[in-house]
Amino acid sequence: MNKSILLGRLARDPEIRYTQSDEPLAVCRFTVAVDRPYSRNRQEGELTADFINCVCFGKRGESIGQYFRKGNRIAVQGRLQVNNYTDKQGNKRYSTDVIVEDFEFVETKTATLAAGNSGFTPSPSAQNAPAPQEFSNYIDEDEDLPFN
Repeated sequence: MNKSILLGRLARDPEIRYTQSDEPLAVCRFTVAVDRPYSRNRQEGELTADFINCVCFGKRGESIGQYFRKGNRIAVQGRLQVNNYTDKQGNKRYSTDVIVEDFEFVETKTATLAAGNSGFTPSPSAQNAPAPQEFSNYIDEDEDLPFN
């Protein structure tokens, strides 16, 4: 099984290119910064992150390129792919990317505007979606469960 799920922030603006074929295909590349939950060498209060390269194709790639900017939170699901190539100097190089199969908006437009990033506009389906319920509004009616 090859499945990757990431939740993080875009480290830079997505980059979209199109293949040169009869029917051009969008290829969107971006990097997601995912916080590490724990690091031995981490000093007090200093966060560490992994910067994970992602690639998305077609309409999904166009949507990411249109609606996301550096700093926006994103959730992606896909598969890991290792590629190898030879650079101009003749050295063999490797790259590891997450091939994005699905993604989700994590922030609302309001939260992003409050953070000072006015370039983000959620998709029409995301704009019309009901607001998520807050955990603080949850009432546990099964108080007699044997575990807590």
